[in-house]
Amino acid sequence: MSIHSRGLDFLRDVDVRLSVELGRSQMKLKDILALGPESLVMLDRMTDDLLDVLVNGKPIAKGEVVSHNGRFGLRIVEMLGVEETAAPDDALGLPGESGE
Repeated sequence: MSIHSRGLDFLRDVDVRLSVELGRSQMKLKDILALGPESLVMLDRMTDDLLDVLVNGKPIAKGEVVSHNGRFGLRIVEMLGVEETAAPDDALGLPGESGE
């Protein structure tokens, strides 16, 4: 089948939803109904915490808010689930590499 020769390139044009989560709050319905202009909702994050970057609801990275030409943007600071260094050969248990 020709899928293997192309790898995953055919997925590059698939639309996904990217969202950034600023924080969360749990409130009673009566408190939500009482919200109005200038109401303040406290979130579960500190101002210097990194924001979660989600693709289709799954976290993939952490980032920070930036401003560019009068618009908000996001600078990716950390990718989640990406190993930064490869394991050394002896950790892989390859024959002849453990000093046998």
